[in-house]
Amino acid sequence: MKHSLLLLTFLLGFSSLKAQTYFPPLAGTTWSTTDPVTLGWCQDSIDKMYDWLEGSDSKAFIVLKDGKIVLEKYFGIFTVDSFYVWNSAGKTLTAYAVGIAQNEGFLDINDATSDYIGTGWTSLTLAQEGAITIKNQLSMTTGLDDGVPDFHCTDPACLIYKADPGTRWAYHNGPYTLLDTVIESATGMTLNAWVNQKIATKIGMVGLYIQSGYNNVYASRPRGMARFGLLLSQDGYWNGTAILPDLAYLNEMRNSSQTLNNSYGYLTWLNGKSSFMIPQSQFVFPGELCPNAPADMYAAEGKNGQIINVVPSEGLVLVRMGSTMGNSLVGTQYNDTIWQYMNRLNCVAGVDDQSLETIQISPNPTNEIISVSNLKGNEVFELRNQQGQSVPFQQIGNQISLKGLQSGVYFLTICKENNTKTLRVMRN
Repeated sequence: MKHSLLLLTFLLGFSSLKAQTYFPPLAGTTWSTTDPVTLGWCQDSIDKMYDWLEGSDSKAFIVLKDGKIVLEKYFGIFTVDSFYVWNSAGKTLTAYAVGIAQNEGFLDINDATSDYIGTGWTSLTLAQEGAITIKNQLSMTTGLDDGVPDFHCTDPACLIYKADPGTRWAYHNGPYTLLDTVIESATGMTLNAWVNQKIATKIGMVGLYIQSGYNNVYASRPRGMARFGLLLSQDGYWNGTAILPDLAYLNEMRNSSQTLNNSYGYLTWLNGKSSFMIPQSQFVFPGELCPNAPADMYAAEGKNGQIINVVPSEGLVLVRMGSTMGNSLVGTQYNDTIWQYMNRLNCVAGVDDQSLETIQISPNPTNEIISVSNLKGNEVFELRNQQGQSVPFQQIGNQISLKGLQSGVYFLTICKENNTKTLRVMRN
């Protein structure tokens, strides 16, 4: 059923793929909508998706089609006016801010970071430190050790040598956070002032960076997040106004920034690649980051499932804000489950058995043991490798042991009566 949304949109007419983009006014609450019925989406399937989102601690969920709101739902006491943190989804906003600074001549991403924040910002030798560039920070390839006790720490004592820049990909918050200092040093403006003047006020987004420990975390209303997603989809312009009219930089940002993790651009996650890496792991997993999402999707993702998905081929922007849904720094598995529900919205595509919809697995990736939640009883499990071969495993109640299996990607199929659900399992 993958990509059924893309197929449906195509069947509704090629002209819809080229629909003119709508931009909401910069001030006020006016935002035009599109009836999901016109996209062939069924209310019953939408409600089931909302139930799952609420059950997984979501706070807000928005889907735009060509800029107009198709779906918008708030959960619990959260409202359209509530503010919430983006967590690491704000990394993509930082990448955009760096691109603007380069476009306006304040910096060059190929320059050494030390050129802007001075020497001694790490515990490396001057030669080692001088080899680290802004581009390395944008692509998570500084070579600094992410295995330190606190990988958020930006103190020189925490930033130690692990590998030469550009030879190792590692999701490392410390070097990333120092991009904020690079922006401030290069532009002479505070981070909040720069982002507010160059991005937020131009797209009607109200938000600010809040310091939390070593981190600067961006917060906004859900629609602010959606506005930035709409900007991401528009090649640097907002309703004719240039924000980042540097298509070369934008193409670098939303394409593989290095050859180590094909699914990572400039602080942006990419779908449709042949392999991917995840935070706190050096394993290269074969396959797409989100196999149930459109291949051209790129995303800003943060802890606890803060998500901005952009799908150029569909004219879609999808936003999810929420709280606890696991310990993963980037919820790619959660994001993929969202797309399983999105792919069921098509009224003519058929709906999978709902009794299996709520089944989830965690932790994923895993070192050995995974727990399967929301079992109803009498389910049958089968585990296959990438070649489609059945592999042995141990099941004790709702836990499955992968002990003895090699690192890699496996597919757990859960069967009940005549219905099945397949989940991708990543073994460290």
